[in-house]
Amino acid sequence: MRQASLARSLLLATAVGLASAPAATVPAFAQAKKAETVKSEKQSFSVETVATGLENPWGLAFLPDGRMLVTEKAGRLRLILPDGKVSPAVTGLPKVDARGQGGLLDVAVSPDFANGRLVYFTFSEAGEGGVNGTALARGRLADNAARLENVEVIWRQAPKYASTKHYGSRIVFAPDGKTMFVTVGERSDKEFRVKSQALDETLGKVVRLTLDGKPAAGNPFEGRADAKPEIWSYGHRNPQGAAINPADGALWVTEHGPMGGDELNKPEAGKNYGWPVITYGKEYSGAALGEGTEKEGMEQPVYKWVPSIGTSGLAFYGGDALPGWKGSAFVGGLAIPMLARLEMSDGRVVKEERLLEDMGERIRDVRQGPDGMLYLLTDSAEGRVLRLKAAANGRS
Repeated sequence: MRQASLARSLLLATAVGLASAPAATVPAFAQAKKAETVKSEKQSFSVETVATGLENPWGLAFLPDGRMLVTEKAGRLRLILPDGKVSPAVTGLPKVDARGQGGLLDVAVSPDFANGRLVYFTFSEAGEGGVNGTALARGRLADNAARLENVEVIWRQAPKYASTKHYGSRIVFAPDGKTMFVTVGERSDKEFRVKSQALDETLGKVVRLTLDGKPAAGNPFEGRADAKPEIWSYGHRNPQGAAINPADGALWVTEHGPMGGDELNKPEAGKNYGWPVITYGKEYSGAALGEGTEKEGMEQPVYKWVPSIGTSGLAFYGGDALPGWKGSAFVGGLAIPMLARLEMSDGRVVKEERLLEDMGERIRDVRQGPDGMLYLLTDSAEGRVLRLKAAANGRS
């Protein structure tokens, strides 16, 4: 009953928040370069290049005035100006352990940014002896946006491990404006991945925190001596996409499978999503993995990809600028470079459409902008910010 009450509160907060949220400034990006019109099943659109010259960008967030913050995995935070220019690196960030899949990862702007100018970010934090772990930090963005001030790490995956893979690291603010979710990877190696099933560690979990980084009240394992109180759900592999679905007010995540078996999940309080006991994938060697695809007490994915597309980023489209896509979910593809559009009905995926396959660029993140358009980050040494805009002739 407690979790049902919490879920109802989150849904109610979503409705209230959407109704009362102040309108954000629409970004101009006057120098955006247009591409040819692309026809899709529900919406014709064009692809505009908003900004270029980003080194392996990972996360994107909009400031209330429409400017964007973008992380570069090497450890730099950039501001994208309305004319598309990329600022010098914002100073004041901690040193990141930018090895392998690690580095500066997601970024999110506080829901109360106007009153504190707080920016949250995740990164791989080094420890002694070559170990590292996912860390969540926050700092005040200076009035001139050139520096983060009073930066503090407010949550850490502990203990740290000697791996350079699977950090997870997406940040999502809950609709109540008082709590947040952070996804945490299981660090990949066989000796670590089993910890996804352990409740006394935070590998392979979704954690739910206060905005100060403390375990949020009402979490499912609160008060248990054998469990971390911040855990929301467990049995995850490497969730690199996360978003609140406006249709139900709930958190949804995408996570990488091994060779095959990428998943779209709707993490619910206290539930076990199976990794590495059940999976639709195999070891990269081709060997069987786990105990099969189903087991009592473990959840099935809402949707799965076999073979893997390399899921990263997740957005539920709820704007009016691309009306043919309203209600669809969008997922970036890394292993298969493209953007997947998932048509949703009653919490299920009823159709997948693959977009931008001819572009051949890895999509690391996808967000709905304050102008109602979709923004993408391409993952390369010369990464770009792209904007998907409705074509003049509208729907396909």
